[in-house]
Amino acid sequence: MADTPTDTPPDRLSLDPRSEHYDEVLLSRGVGIRFNGQEKTSVIEYSISEGWIRVAAGRSLDRFGQPMTIKLKGTVEPYFETPAQDERDEGVASEG
Repeated sequence: MADTPTDTPPDRLSLDPRSEHYDEVLLSRGVGIRFNGQEKTSVIEYSISEGWIRVAAGRSLDRFGQPMTIKLKGTVEPYFETPAQDERDEGVASEG
């Protein structure tokens, strides 16, 4: 991904470490998803350009022990829950 922090989430992001779209640095900032105007908290993967999200289908697991998922199509609006930290701001103590 990019070396500089940004407030724009990537086009596609996944919670699965085995996926090529997994990015631990971005996920540590907290990514929220609005899907068709509603807040979704159980999103496993999303794609803005293709207009879909993957959510867990209850508690069912596949034969590899991973949650079964359902792909839902609609308007995807991701956002970061915490702002990006600039490298020069790290380690600077606030007065007070």
